[in-house]
Amino acid sequence: MLSEARAPHSLEPNHQLGQGSPTTALHQRLRRGWIWKQIFVPEEDPTPSVIGQLKSDYDRGDFSIKYILSGEGAGEMFEINEYSGEIRTLQKLDREEKAFYLLQAHALARKSNEPVEPQSEFIIKVQDINDNIPQFQNEPYVSSIPEMCPLGTIVAQVTATDADDPLFGNNAKLIYSILQGEPYFSVEPKTGIIMTSMGNMDREARDQYLVVVQVKDMLGLSGGYSASTTVTISLTDVNDNGPTFQHNLYTFAVLESAVVGTTVGRIMADDGDVGINARMNYSLKDLEESATFKIQTDPVTQEGVVLLAKPLDYESKRRFVMAAEAVNDHIDTRFLSYNEFRDRTTLKIVVEDVDEPPIFMAPDYEWKVPENMVAGTVVGTVSARDTDAINNPIRYSIDKSSDITKAFKIDPNNGTVTVVKPLDREEAAWHNLTINAKETKQNHLSSSVVVFIKVLDINDNAPMLAREYQPYICEGTQSGELIQLINAVDLDDPVEGHHFYFSMVPEKHINPNFTIRDNQDNSASILARRSSFTRRDRTQYLLPMVVADSGSPALSSTSTLTISVCSCQPAGHCPTGGVEALAISIGVSLQTLLGFLVCLATLTVLCIVMLMLRRHRRKQLEGLGRAEKELPKGVSEKVLHYGEIGGGGGDLGGFCQPAVPLRPHPRRRDRRLRREEVAASIRMSMSLRHSLLIGPEDDVFKQFIMDRLDEADQDPYVPPFDCLKTYAFEGTGSPTGSISSLESWDFVDADQCPRDPGSRLVRLTLWHGGVAEETTF
Repeated sequence: MLSEARAPHSLEPNHQLGQGSPTTALHQRLRRGWIWKQIFVPEEDPTPSVIGQLKSDYDRGDFSIKYILSGEGAGEMFEINEYSGEIRTLQKLDREEKAFYLLQAHALARKSNEPVEPQSEFIIKVQDINDNIPQFQNEPYVSSIPEMCPLGTIVAQVTATDADDPLFGNNAKLIYSILQGEPYFSVEPKTGIIMTSMGNMDREARDQYLVVVQVKDMLGLSGGYSASTTVTISLTDVNDNGPTFQHNLYTFAVLESAVVGTTVGRIMADDGDVGINARMNYSLKDLEESATFKIQTDPVTQEGVVLLAKPLDYESKRRFVMAAEAVNDHIDTRFLSYNEFRDRTTLKIVVEDVDEPPIFMAPDYEWKVPENMVAGTVVGTVSARDTDAINNPIRYSIDKSSDITKAFKIDPNNGTVTVVKPLDREEAAWHNLTINAKETKQNHLSSSVVVFIKVLDINDNAPMLAREYQPYICEGTQSGELIQLINAVDLDDPVEGHHFYFSMVPEKHINPNFTIRDNQDNSASILARRSSFTRRDRTQYLLPMVVADSGSPALSSTSTLTISVCSCQPAGHCPTGGVEALAISIGVSLQTLLGFLVCLATLTVLCIVMLMLRRHRRKQLEGLGRAEKELPKGVSEKVLHYGEIGGGGGDLGGFCQPAVPLRPHPRRRDRRLRREEVAASIRMSMSLRHSLLIGPEDDVFKQFIMDRLDEADQDPYVPPFDCLKTYAFEGTGSPTGSISSLESWDFVDADQCPRDPGSRLVRLTLWHGGVAEETTF
């Protein structure tokens, strides 16, 4: 296709070039050549075809001009014949992908490759066809409207688009219509707005609708494309229904023993609405009957829960009848009247009998009884009854754990409580008893009640001084000076309070040294009656005094105060040093303190003596060890012989004996005794022998002798003590007396014994306590 200026005169340039000057011809060519208009190409044409042709004024048909095409789609979507200038499509075009292409045309001399025409631009525009289906946007469509809404209420709007060219023909012009949803809904054809076409739709009848909307292009003409979508429309609830009970009468049963708060039953009023429109409140309308019960609304199930508000008694009332009402919380009078939002029903509650324990006439009892009442005094009476129709007999008893002292007893038949023994308020001012009442028949049920017994005070205790006073008076105290302020106490507890009276003992009413002044406030002052008290004259004074109470009859007690004379400091205080001051400060008498100090000194001396004796014994053991090392080897280690020296008798004083080693024995260490202990035992036995109270037939000595014999017979490891055995008591009728050498009790120092290596006689001092070596008996 040629430009608009060249198309009608394609052959004229040759004539024009010869007539004018070259300058004029060139100017005209530049003005008229290479001006192209749009080229239109149908989309979706798969066949390659020639869509136009480029041709220069200088093209003589000898193929000396070379045509070149560049720009958008050149070589890919379009190609040009370089000889003829024909433009051809290479593949089908899609307007929805690209609506036009901007290209450049070039005309070059084939030999010199120089342009013979200036570059020129042209447009290839893709022409639209109806090749796209309309599509709905923002799917899925969900909408809701209130039930009972009027006709023409807008529900929703659907929107579809078409990718075809809206400016070319009717390819992109859409029309909406309803395929499903009539006669309830309709759609505006051009805008897609859905509206109700039926009024007062009821949610309780149907709460959801599926509306199918169709859209067509080409204004709905045949040959066009169409699409559809589904719009879900829900009806929201409004309060257009009131509560309704399904039954006119509801009957429940409850045990009379049920505790307060027990659920008796549940009632339910139906409401076709949902959510906030279905909420309701229940109430009981018969106030007299409903006082025993109450009703609450379950927030989850919207049921009315009937609860017990007061205890029940089958014997008093066995049936309750009352009205229950249900009312909506939120009332909308646009749809119903006020009374249509409430409904009533009747409740009937039957009380069932239960065997109950006895009931006391009072929740607790409080009695008062004076102390020291004689046994058998009546304190009070408890009373209980069986409320059941059978009215079983009742037996009373006192819980043992509440009357540990067993001070009371109760009549099991009539519940009278009496005193078993006198009560003492000072020991226990209150007694708390638990009294049980038990049925004697049927289920033997029982109950209990607490009884508080207060013991009333009587004046049965005499007053006494508040503490043990240790008064003192300073030397040089003047007459009338205060020596001691005293107080009194009384175990009794009079209603009017205590009031004590202090006085001197009647027979010693006139005391030359001291006087007592009653301060009228339950205290008294001890005053000096004279001056010039000195320890040289007297160290202590005794002051008897009487303390009386105001009871009826009045009781009194007599106390004696010991007043010590003290060498006080200038300020009037008794010095803290010295024995007397110490005694006063710790609250004891001087004699007691001195006795304590004497005992302490005696114990100290005894400890010192015991330490000295122990030290002396240790030195003796060391000397014995040295003597044993110097004994002759010829002395027998097993047998000890008696002998005489210088023709004498049995005097052993000139002999020294070696230690006799004993054979090892596994039990030897546990049975060894020191010779001092053995000698002490023998001395004790010998002293007992001369006692006038114990004779040879006494069981003590018999047992002692038998024990010694048994030890000697059973122990094979001891040395041969046959020549030394003695049992401490050898009889009182023997004219010769004892032959034991143990009575020769004396100590010989080992260093003074004559050392005769050849001597075969050994002294027995080793065996009767001469040194502190251990041996086995």
